[in-house]
Amino acid sequence: MLGLLYAQQLTAQQIKISGTIKDNQGTPVSFASVYVKETSKGTSANIDGNYVIMVDPGQHTLLYKAIGFKPTERRIDPVAGLRQDVVMETESYTLEGVTITADAEDPAYEIIRQAIKRRKIHLEEVDAYSCDVYIKGLQKLVGAPKKFFGRDIQKTLDLDTNRKGILYLSESQSTYNYQQPDKIHEEMISSKIAGRNNAFSFNKASDLNINFYNNMLLENVLSSRGFVSPLADNALFYYNYKFLGMSNSNGETINKIQVIPRREHDPVFRGIMYITDDSWRLLGAELYLTKNTGVNLIDTLNIKQQYIKVDNAYMPSNVNFQFNGNVMGFKFEGYYLGVYTNYNLEPNFPKGFFTGELLKVPATVNKKDSTYWANNRPIPLTPEERADYIRKDRIEQLKVSKRYLDSLERSVNKFSLSRLLLAGHSINNRYDKRYLKLDPVLKSMFYNTVEGFGINYGLTYLQELQGYRSYTIRPELRYGLASKTLTANLNGTYIYNPAKKASINFGVGSGVYDLNRYGTMTMLSNSLNNLLFERNFMKLYRKSFLNAGTSKELFTGLQGNINLEYSENRFLQNNTRFRFFEYSDRSFTSNNPFSPEVETPLFPDYKALTAQATLTYNIGRRFITRPEGKFYQESKYPEVQLSYRRGIKNVFGSDADYDLLNLEISQERIGEGLWGFSSFMISAGKFLNDKTVYYPDRKHFRGNNSLTTLPNLRKFQFLDFYEYSTDQQYLEAHFEQNFAGLIMNKLPVIRKLKLEELVGVNFLTQPDKKNYKEYYFGLQRLIFRATYGFAYDGNKKVQHGFRISYGF
Repeated sequence: MLGLLYAQQLTAQQIKISGTIKDNQGTPVSFASVYVKETSKGTSANIDGNYVIMVDPGQHTLLYKAIGFKPTERRIDPVAGLRQDVVMETESYTLEGVTITADAEDPAYEIIRQAIKRRKIHLEEVDAYSCDVYIKGLQKLVGAPKKFFGRDIQKTLDLDTNRKGILYLSESQSTYNYQQPDKIHEEMISSKIAGRNNAFSFNKASDLNINFYNNMLLENVLSSRGFVSPLADNALFYYNYKFLGMSNSNGETINKIQVIPRREHDPVFRGIMYITDDSWRLLGAELYLTKNTGVNLIDTLNIKQQYIKVDNAYMPSNVNFQFNGNVMGFKFEGYYLGVYTNYNLEPNFPKGFFTGELLKVPATVNKKDSTYWANNRPIPLTPEERADYIRKDRIEQLKVSKRYLDSLERSVNKFSLSRLLLAGHSINNRYDKRYLKLDPVLKSMFYNTVEGFGINYGLTYLQELQGYRSYTIRPELRYGLASKTLTANLNGTYIYNPAKKASINFGVGSGVYDLNRYGTMTMLSNSLNNLLFERNFMKLYRKSFLNAGTSKELFTGLQGNINLEYSENRFLQNNTRFRFFEYSDRSFTSNNPFSPEVETPLFPDYKALTAQATLTYNIGRRFITRPEGKFYQESKYPEVQLSYRRGIKNVFGSDADYDLLNLEISQERIGEGLWGFSSFMISAGKFLNDKTVYYPDRKHFRGNNSLTTLPNLRKFQFLDFYEYSTDQQYLEAHFEQNFAGLIMNKLPVIRKLKLEELVGVNFLTQPDKKNYKEYYFGLQRLIFRATYGFAYDGNKKVQHGFRISYGF
């Protein structure tokens, strides 16, 4: 408490200096840096050139810096609030003393070679540091269609009459800590989102901490591959450089270098860099990416980066990402600005300080009131931002009232038959945090040869509790007209500790399920294959069950799961052969995949008591801790999963008697720079005891007999859905390389489609299917892909053809 009072007293003693920064023409200098000279205490101007900085009483020299302008100093001796407007002069870069002839190399190349030569030195010169970071993010629409899928865009997105307005406005303050080579820990101190008083910003300083001394930047962020830095070891292969002149500042010679792509569609930057003589370090950059480089969703990303001298090093002081784009008629633009202050280049991090937690967001960070932000916001709000805060915060106060929410729910919960059929129907009570969702009727309907036309319909009830705890209950009914069979089940999950990803679950009832526990295809795909193509790929059985389980993070990166289930299992037979079209070269097969011509039971009715335990360890996986839970980020290392499943004999009449042990190692999206990314999975297992293993309890594989399928690294292209499930030992492996447009990007016209090339191989060996291999290649764009592949049983080619995948 005494420390808090002392801090408040110091804040009260500080003096506010404010003003506007403009150029010689009276145009605001957006996002200029303002620092107390010879310190790392500072701020940034806003987009209108307005700034505010708090200083201690006494004499100070303020340093104003902006890319393309001469640094400007102002000596001040404030005894009260002071307004200090500044006019910055455009930096003059001259070519005096530089002779460039037609056949001579541009001087920029030697400067760049020297900078590349010292790239790694500058990358690693600061072993560790800590600092304060302020981040502001703004996204707004500057144009939109009147309606989208029948919905009024102006009302839906709360826009003005021109369908323009701010969609997202957020601010946050954090402490940021770094240690070589890549240890990061950030803790958010305050957070504010316009119109969402109970929400937490997703601002993260490490997302803005782009370092042009790295060879590759923004990997798997804006595209499936990264972008080559203008200072990369191989930069001269991708860039041309032009010397634009030099200037002198505080005894340093600063070279202005234009960065020009050698090829229009390479994944590279354009723009300007400022590099010093002698030390050959980067002092500032204004570089940008365009959609020609393969960026997704946006048209242009402009990155401005300014540096400040701290001790003998230069550290980022101001990083600004500005972007714009147009998606389906929605024109948007915005920026994210990070201001780094109060550097400490000799922090004393205690042992165990870096734990893999990239960012911690305490529950109290959004509790700061308007007075706090008025006194501590380092960058003034623009009139547009101020108006957005005021309007949305007023609306937010109304939204939390029961009267408003009841009125809103009456409108939102209004029943619509078309909505129920296509999208489902929701009945929400936001005040009491209760939500009911009814499934879409059309999506719940199906057809198969076992049940005929039928419906598998359910609804989901969610109750949110304090501390971000919640429970979900889902009842489900299924009925088939041909089988005249009704099944019903009830499943529930209670999340009791989001920070530990801890939950318990239960299930009771009966249902009709795929013989392959991984599933073969969606109900819709199976229905279409049955009705249109006389192909009944999916084989089904009935299960009545009672199960319970629990899951919890045992320690960082290690998740444990335990599940116990008692079931009664019954094989089913076909009850109908209806189809829209009849084909002379095919007919429906029986529900027994091993006896396609005759309806013979694959297994007798049996009971099974099954216990399963799984440990999943993410090696070195980083995470973000927020009040609503822990969120893992993509890891640089593989995930290891060990599972054990046991069929327990003679307990409650159980017939099952087996032990299955499985080890799996996998990793997806391993970044490989310009070569895209790769993914792999290796799984090996064995039935240690196979005394009684009925077919549904075997080890199954994700096969595919259909032209269309769902994309999945673990899925085979041509393997039969059911035939090679095993009750013995097995080894399964999958590998896929996505080249992320490495070749397609070089082809005129085709490059506009932003297609990604991929190749892959699948492998399986088990006693009944030894050394089965698949090789495939194809193209992908977002959620769609088309491939052509070959399957080999040993050395014998057994199948080949196209496969089309979609990710709905």
